[in-house]
Amino acid sequence: MNYLTAFSYIISHIFLILFFYLFMIHRYSQVATILIYFLLFSVLCILDFSKLILFPDSALCYVVSTILQIIATQTSAFFTARRQNYQTLFIGLSASSYVIAGAVSSAIIKIYTGNSIWAIIGSIAVHFVILVFLSFTIRKPCLRFQEKGYEKGWWKMCLIPIFFYCSVSFIAFFPHTLYDNPDNIIGTVFIIITMFASYIIVLSYIESEAKRIAGYWENKLQESYIRGLENRHYLVAQAEQNLKILHHDIRHYSNIIDSLLEQKRYEEIKGINEQISHMADENKVKEYCSNLIVNTILSNMMNKALSFDIKVDLNAKIPKEIPVNDYELAIVIANLFENAIQCVKPFEKEKRYIEIEINCMNNQLFIQTKNEYEGEIILDSTTKLPKSKKNGNHGWGMQSILSFSKKISGTVGCYLDNGIFHIMLYAKF
Repeated sequence: MNYLTAFSYIISHIFLILFFYLFMIHRYSQVATILIYFLLFSVLCILDFSKLILFPDSALCYVVSTILQIIATQTSAFFTARRQNYQTLFIGLSASSYVIAGAVSSAIIKIYTGNSIWAIIGSIAVHFVILVFLSFTIRKPCLRFQEKGYEKGWWKMCLIPIFFYCSVSFIAFFPHTLYDNPDNIIGTVFIIITMFASYIIVLSYIESEAKRIAGYWENKLQESYIRGLENRHYLVAQAEQNLKILHHDIRHYSNIIDSLLEQKRYEEIKGINEQISHMADENKVKEYCSNLIVNTILSNMMNKALSFDIKVDLNAKIPKEIPVNDYELAIVIANLFENAIQCVKPFEKEKRYIEIEINCMNNQLFIQTKNEYEGEIILDSTTKLPKSKKNGNHGWGMQSILSFSKKISGTVGCYLDNGIFHIMLYAKF
């Protein structure tokens, strides 16, 4: 019986590694990843041989070998994954929980048929069906979550596979197996079914919530973009009207200049020229950078800052073509700008000041905002970024900034220096 169990475990290990390969974004080449997984497979098989064949009656050997297998499995998942975070841990734990269903099916078929061959074939079939089913249902969401790299709340998600794995293991394998207590088969099957349903429902909900949040910010950006275009249209129309007036009045200025020339009053002529130049400059439409999308958002945010009588020192060097998505960069800038405005608008006028520098040149992105800050900043222990005072978590704006930074492999940092709050985002392409 132990040989059948050992062979069943070997099959489970193969599908476990296939699950890792399909459901994880790897940091190494395909060849290197396969070699690491082959080493993991060898270690798992050696430990199975120890606890099932060499020392089949030793409970201590079974427990120690199982713990070592868990450590080897999760360490390999962390080592090969592109990002070492709770999402990676969740995938590794989930893989262990899923493949246990195939091992259970082998025992169930053996109990009801008494045929070891049918048990092995049935186990392979169940593993294959589960892998295909999960590939079509949750693989894409899992890969998308890893790509975005957002870690908030995933440590809680890791508890799901841990409890399922422990529940099935203690009912079906240790200290008594299904062969000893076949009455536990129905309960074990329903626990496994509940596990599958839970995963699909929870991951679907998380993906739906992520889409809802993304849609919210996209709508906010479009709204801001439209307002910016409306403001720009108004400014252009106003400038055209003022320039028409200036064009109409220019002949009067010309007559005055001619008269002053006859009187040789050159200083007055110089003053008139300066007045004409000043009027022309006042009617130029302000352009903060060369990128249309970002410039429109900056225009809208500058108008908002002026409405609160906030002085803004803005230095933006953003070309027309940039190596990141224009809209995503605009959202990040709008969020940082908005956070700074919300921070300083309650202050006295002399403290309502924001300094913003944006540089997206020479294959690098640098964004920095500075503003007055009063009180204590609550920083997240993991991200080292400010938490919202409302709920103790990152606000949606800060979450969007963090997600963008991880997407472009950038870094975000902040600090408070002599009452001035600094936040910076940097990435090199």
